Amino acid sequence: MSNWHQQPTDTVIANLATSPDQGLGTEEAQRRLAEFGPNELEEQPPRSPWLILLEQFTEPLVILLIVAALVAALIHEIVDSLFIGFILVANAGIGFTQEYRAERAVAALRRMAAPTARVVRDGEVADIPSQEVVAGDIVLLEAGMRVVADLRLVETSNLRIDEAALTGESFPVSKNASVELAKETLLGDRRNMAFYGTLVTYGRGRGVAVVTGMDTQMGQIAALLQTTEEAKTPLQVRMAQASKWLIGAVLIVCGVVFVGGLLRGNELTQMFLTGVSLAVAAVPEGLPAVVTITLALGAQQMVRRQALIRRLPAVETLGSVTVICADKTGTLTQGTMSVQVLYANGSRVTVAESSDGTAAEFRREGTPIDAGEDKFFSLLLGSLSLCTDAQIERPCTAEETSTGDPTEIALVKVAAQAGLIKQHLEEDYPRVDEIPFESERKRMTTLHSDPQGHLVSYTKGAVESILDGCSSIVRTGGIQPLSDQDRAEIMDQQEEFAQQGLRMLAAAYRQWEQKPIMEADQVEQDMVFIGFVGMSDPLRPEAAAAVATCKNAGIKPVLITGDHKATATNVARQVGILAEDEQIMTGRELAHTAVDALEAEVDKVSVYARVSPEDKVNIVQAWQNRDQIVAMTGDGVNDAPALKKADIGVAMGITGTDVSKEASDMILLDDNFATIVVAVEQGRVIYDNIRKFFRYLLSTNSGEILTMFGSILLGWPLALLPAQILWINLVTDGLPALALGVEPAEPDIMKRPPRDPKESVFARGMARHILWVGAYMAICALGVFWYIHQVTGELTAARTACFAALAFLQMAHVMAIRSESEPLWRTGVLSNPQLLSAVLLTMGLQFAVTYVPWLQGILHTTALSASNMVLCLGLAATLFLAVELEKALRGRREHGGCTPEPI
Repeated sequence: MSNWHQQPTDTVIANLATSPDQGLGTEEAQRRLAEFGPNELEEQPPRSPWLILLEQFTEPLVILLIVAALVAALIHEIVDSLFIGFILVANAGIGFTQEYRAERAVAALRRMAAPTARVVRDGEVADIPSQEVVAGDIVLLEAGMRVVADLRLVETSNLRIDEAALTGESFPVSKNASVELAKETLLGDRRNMAFYGTLVTYGRGRGVAVVTGMDTQMGQIAALLQTTEEAKTPLQVRMAQASKWLIGAVLIVCGVVFVGGLLRGNELTQMFLTGVSLAVAAVPEGLPAVVTITLALGAQQMVRRQALIRRLPAVETLGSVTVICADKTGTLTQGTMSVQVLYANGSRVTVAESSDGTAAEFRREGTPIDAGEDKFFSLLLGSLSLCTDAQIERPCTAEETSTGDPTEIALVKVAAQAGLIKQHLEEDYPRVDEIPFESERKRMTTLHSDPQGHLVSYTKGAVESILDGCSSIVRTGGIQPLSDQDRAEIMDQQEEFAQQGLRMLAAAYRQWEQKPIMEADQVEQDMVFIGFVGMSDPLRPEAAAAVATCKNAGIKPVLITGDHKATATNVARQVGILAEDEQIMTGRELAHTAVDALEAEVDKVSVYARVSPEDKVNIVQAWQNRDQIVAMTGDGVNDAPALKKADIGVAMGITGTDVSKEASDMILLDDNFATIVVAVEQGRVIYDNIRKFFRYLLSTNSGEILTMFGSILLGWPLALLPAQILWINLVTDGLPALALGVEPAEPDIMKRPPRDPKESVFARGMARHILWVGAYMAICALGVFWYIHQVTGELTAARTACFAALAFLQMAHVMAIRSESEPLWRTGVLSNPQLLSAVLLTMGLQFAVTYVPWLQGILHTTALSASNMVLCLGLAATLFLAVELEKALRGRREHGGCTPEPI
């Protein structure tokens, strides 16, 4: 039964066969515990380290490499086999190290449970392990306790509960056991319920446990986490596509060579071994390792910029993001209450808190004032500070600590910032008595003795409620009768502040000759109205700029929160998320909207208010159904399922719960929403660089394949020997490709829209580039081979020249493709010193294997004449110029509005 909030308390008690005074009997409690199980959240067994390691070998390209290594071993190419094996082990080791994270989200949920619970058993109050609480137990609540089950409250006294982690509500929620609610009442509005894992901040209460363990609202989130599947990242999809393309190409080439050789009269065994050797040469062994290492380097760079990557492919996913669904509390806002404005004696004062919270500036009509010395505002702040139960130790210092309700802490803090320290106020105005806050009357009163020995009561509460109890008002001329005009003025001012998303609290006082009867209808009448304050959960100062940057980069920001519609709307407008033509949708509307219907409207909605965890998942799903890449930011337990469902979940590192962190792919270490913009930029850089070394490695391998393919089809001796192919794959492929992974960002990186999520890694002309560059390399290499073989008649010299030409062609190519649009002279030769070093080192090694005698024996080379070496270098220069010409022509076409179709 899920409608406990709808039923009267007597009905709930009867249905659960318990007693509000006696509780359950010990025997009955034990029977229910045995029947329904312990009050704890179930966990799916975590993946074993061995399973995580095994998963590193399941990608198609990795499987192809495994097959290539086995085949190389079978044909006795032991060096090739060991090299490929080394690449596989290194790739798996890097992936395992980066991705090894246990699925601890449910475990974190369990840690939020209280270790003990205070219940009534056999008429006696007893503390028992929270796991032993059963449905029907009468549970006692006091400030500081964590709720141990979902409770239907049966008794409340000024009870307020912080439900931010569950619902996203910024303020502690006032509870009332006596209210009966409609069945469709949203979770955040169920005032007669207390939920597992939430925190009591004020007052006391008593409730009957209606559900425990996995049946609680928190348990439903745990179940949702277990059933929510993680989508494959765009990079994983593109790598799978590339792998299939490579496998198909390799099989076709090998088949053609095998059949062509047989038709030429070659032996079956010889052609089989030749075909297999060619297949081994065709596979870009370094590609998985280079991708993994580049992602790891990107993750390390992001940590330095306050973004901790928990799942390696998420580095690149950030660059694909098209939608960011941002939680409000603690993400766009600071997650703490703060007084923004004061109103007294017909004038307003704005409050601007310093970045570290230790000071504040008070301004009236733009002019700074000393609020602590102002007659009206000092009275307002002092009375509000005294009429609280919150305490701040070492106020207005970096070591400041606070206890109590967040709203009351904000009142005590702003008074301290004006120089009115609560401890000092209490020395002059010690508290004598109090009337606690009650949600029905929306007021709280404290009675104090003043320095002259007189008594004064201070009352705070909702503006309307305080006005109802006032007959006078403090003005410049002294205490005056509260007129209808005064009331209208105050209510108009309150309405103006409310439209700005502020929450108001008013203050009043009354002096006494002797101690009154401490009853609300006696004390809270004929009061003198002082004024009121407006407070809110303030925006992070960098949030608006970060949202603007996202929009400039073509990313749609969406606000999703459990908070009220008015608050969400105001925040969204302030940060720039909500435009005039965009819509707002509430949880109630979402409850009556199917995912298919939501999918049709989702691009028109920028704000979702009063939503449940299931709603958040549905919103993410609706965007994903439209082929969008979704990032979800959040910090609460209620965000965890959506964080896991999103293409990339982004948790807050400081204010975030353990649950949200464990469900995320990335953690913002500084809780700064702007950091996600930095991370998106880095993600785009990483993807650009992955494309660059795809372009480089596959062009290189196609050049090798076509060189080998051409020499076989032409009936020539093999242009390259296995050891030389291995050298190219290890040295000339590997080092420059790794250096491409740290290539700086292109100038327009955050000015272009996100790439199409369906875009192939070979899009935007890459496939055409790979084919023509590979063919160009093969023609140059075979041309050198033929020319030197014809001139000198020496096969070794011809192979050495072919070998050197391919290496130098690759170095020229890698320098030319550092940018997809900018020429090298504009990019700067020295802007990537790692790549320049790799190129110079590779060329130096190539000269060494050509001219150092003992290396000649290993790689079957011979010294080339100066003219032949210049020929090889000259051919490489022509490729460099050809690639630069290609970029220039493509730029001219695009500038003229004619963008070539990608292959």
